[in-house]
Amino acid sequence: MTGGQDKKWRRMVVEKLTPKPDGVYLDIGTGTGDLAYEILEQQPEAWVIAADFTLEMMLIGKARARQDRILWVVADSENLPFKDCAFNGVVSGYLLRNVPSPERTLQEQARVLVSRGSVVSLDTTPPKKNLIYPLIWVYLHVVIPILGTIIAGNADAYTYLPDTTQKFLTAERLAEQHEKAGLQPVKFIRKMFGTMAIHWATKS
Repeated sequence: MTGGQDKKWRRMVVEKLTPKPDGVYLDIGTGTGDLAYEILEQQPEAWVIAADFTLEMMLIGKARARQDRILWVVADSENLPFKDCAFNGVVSGYLLRNVPSPERTLQEQARVLVSRGSVVSLDTTPPKKNLIYPLIWVYLHVVIPILGTIIAGNADAYTYLPDTTQKFLTAERLAEQHEKAGLQPVKFIRKMFGTMAIHWATKS
């Protein structure tokens, strides 16, 4: 659906994280562990906790490759089972759009983060209404569900994606949520015609 750009975005997320040797990092909402594996790709001497609410997805990710420096944990992003200041950095991919309270989730990420540690997130964001907005709308609401039906045989999942994207916080408002959680300064960049955003911030 992204033309392979999602792999590049994940690399950018971890580059913003700048993992250090023997640093301990949390990939929350890890799914099949794409970001967790990317952290070790860029810094093989780091340690990663890959956490998600869905055990089945983590089992798929764990089976991808034997990796002794990843620990897989079932966890609720709004009530993380980790002590304060446990991690040097936290990343997430397509998590914040899918939780009941992005504010609570970011507060928990700030709590488990060391002082001056980094939080980096990748998620969809409502595109701005400009000259190309009608084309973006057609791609989100028509093309993606059709491709989902043809490729995955599941139109509902690919209808959920554009619907939740349109209803989610704008990149600017999500930056405000980071600031309220004590993560600042907050920076972000948009990708894919403004439908994706990478946010990064530091625990103040």
